[in-house]
Amino acid sequence: MFSSEIKSVHFTGIGGTAMAAAAAAMLDKGFAVTGSDQNVYEPMVSFLAAKKIPVMNGYDERNLAHKPDLVVIGNAISRGNPEAEYVLDHKLRYCSLAALLAEFFIRGKRSLVVAGTHGKTTTTSLLTWVFEHNRLNPSYLIGGIPNNFSQGARFTDSEWFIIEGDEYDTAFFDKRSKFIHYQPEIAIVNNLEFDHADIFDNLDAVKKTFSHFIRLVPRNGLLLGNGDDANLKDLLNVTHCPVKRFGLADGNAVQGFNLRFGPTATTFEIPSFKFHLNMVGELNVRNALAVIGAAKHCGLSNKQIQSAFDTFKGIKRRMEVRGIAGGVTVIDDFGHHPTAIRETLKALRLRYAKEKIWAVFEPRSNTTRRNVFQNELAASFADANAVVVSEVARLEQITDDERLNPEKLMADIKASGKEAAYLPDANAIVAHLAQHAQGGDVICVFSNGGFDGIHGKLLARLGRR
Repeated sequence: MFSSEIKSVHFTGIGGTAMAAAAAAMLDKGFAVTGSDQNVYEPMVSFLAAKKIPVMNGYDERNLAHKPDLVVIGNAISRGNPEAEYVLDHKLRYCSLAALLAEFFIRGKRSLVVAGTHGKTTTTSLLTWVFEHNRLNPSYLIGGIPNNFSQGARFTDSEWFIIEGDEYDTAFFDKRSKFIHYQPEIAIVNNLEFDHADIFDNLDAVKKTFSHFIRLVPRNGLLLGNGDDANLKDLLNVTHCPVKRFGLADGNAVQGFNLRFGPTATTFEIPSFKFHLNMVGELNVRNALAVIGAAKHCGLSNKQIQSAFDTFKGIKRRMEVRGIAGGVTVIDDFGHHPTAIRETLKALRLRYAKEKIWAVFEPRSNTTRRNVFQNELAASFADANAVVVSEVARLEQITDDERLNPEKLMADIKASGKEAAYLPDANAIVAHLAQHAQGGDVICVFSNGGFDGIHGKLLARLGRR
């Protein structure tokens, strides 16, 4: 597939951060590059324009009339897409983004892959910054925008490649998890829970794909696993590669203890060194322990790691304060799994110990739209004072017996003594909060999508009161 005959590459679905970055990197390697997408938004519009990569608006067979030598088909593309159908009809070479990355950018490098249900983006960003801060110039691919970098992906000539390893499937023609392609020398597994109910039937199915990932770590590599996670316990009992466990419990090779949480920072110790982290919450301490374990394995010292921790600026959409209006603080968070919501609210309670915290949640992911976490979702709001939930997205796509039951969710939240409201959309939620939120309150919006621009609408409306 990846022969010397390849001179031109077309990206179907070029508008995504990773696809656009890979397209630009292929251009830099000397390939002729084109792309197409239904809608391309900023900052990718300007990024691709600056690279002078031709981007066709919309999907059409005519976009492939020049018969590119290779077509990279994005994860969001399905059968029925005109370009996918044209590729199959005309037997053009095609591959997934993950396969392209493996062959053109990862092979031969020292690949550090961060996997797990929660904390992947934060851990990958922090690890990348530790390497960047210490002038190792790593290539990286992160499923978010770290504030220390201007973009979520970069490809360099260094020996290091740090990548967020997603367990979601690769493409419509490759149902293996993306991380199977990433050739891990070091594999970090932060945690493991049931998620992605649209592609995994149960927790055992998730465990199986993680076990496949773990099998890929070479004998001269390292598997770093969360030793506090019961679901990972059996998966870490392997003998084909070195294994180190990290966590807060006794017995972990990389153990954190003497935790001290302040409103915006945390201190913790490992044997012989005290670390300071500009983040709060136990989840972030474990993320940092994973980074410490990986970085020390790669030759960095505790002091070098701490120096990077001191200057780490976090990630967009991870407890990101979007603004303060009318005395109300509006926070954006990507959390969409009950565990992520619970841990974020626990961390926010440390930061805002006495303030009223509103949790606003959009059930948008393929898992939270379903009832697999019906009870866990209600419990995840324990540290909020009030909860507002928007109408379950794309209700018509889910059968009644599988769908999240909003009435039961509201009843369970109210039974715990909290205010709760189920409202149809972002505009209704903004109106509700403008009426009920008071100066000094904190509103945290949980969504893995744009949520119809609710953050800007909230700040504008609260500012006019």
